[in-house]
Amino acid sequence: MVGKIFLFIVSVMLFQTTSQKVVLFFGDSLTAGYGLSPEEAFPALVEKSLLKNGSNTKVVNAGLSGETTAGGLARVDWILRQPIDVFVLELGGNDGLRGLPIDQTRKNLQTIIDKVKSKYPTCRIVLAGMMVPPNMGKDYSTSFQNLFKDIAKKNNAVLIPFLLEGVGGIEKLNQADGIHPNVEGHKIVAANLVRILTPLL
Repeated sequence: MVGKIFLFIVSVMLFQTTSQKVVLFFGDSLTAGYGLSPEEAFPALVEKSLLKNGSNTKVVNAGLSGETTAGGLARVDWILRQPIDVFVLELGGNDGLRGLPIDQTRKNLQTIIDKVKSKYPTCRIVLAGMMVPPNMGKDYSTSFQNLFKDIAKKNNAVLIPFLLEGVGGIEKLNQADGIHPNVEGHKIVAANLVRILTPLL
């Protein structure tokens, strides 16, 4: 009898381990939670919310402040050493702020996605769209915003049109630099992401 109980417990533990989903946020300072503690950044808040809602999900924060799409491409192979069920790609904002060529950003994002698909064919891709300040020029701003739509469509990825929806440009939800969300801003971003990720999990 004791042996049967032991086997049952082991089988339950194995099931819980194998059934756990892994969501990886691969991004820049927004994902990293610039100016905040890791627990206050939206990836940690997403995990907390998903677990509270009964989803056995582990969230990995692979954000790096100052990261460009080129930098992300250089380190993605190392990140992909762990199994991933959902890959949230949040890069491009720093490319836009630096006025880097749109084609270069597009190529880097596509190559990152190709690497993810090659390593984990069943992994769902979520692409977080960004915007650039109007002082970059209308043509550049429009092209920059459209590149996320194009890449998402090409790769059958879930598109978040603007990651900072409901937060960007709102002074009380951002830090003094006007770019990075504060604690309350991250809560809103997290809530928006939970609504998108829940059906995928």
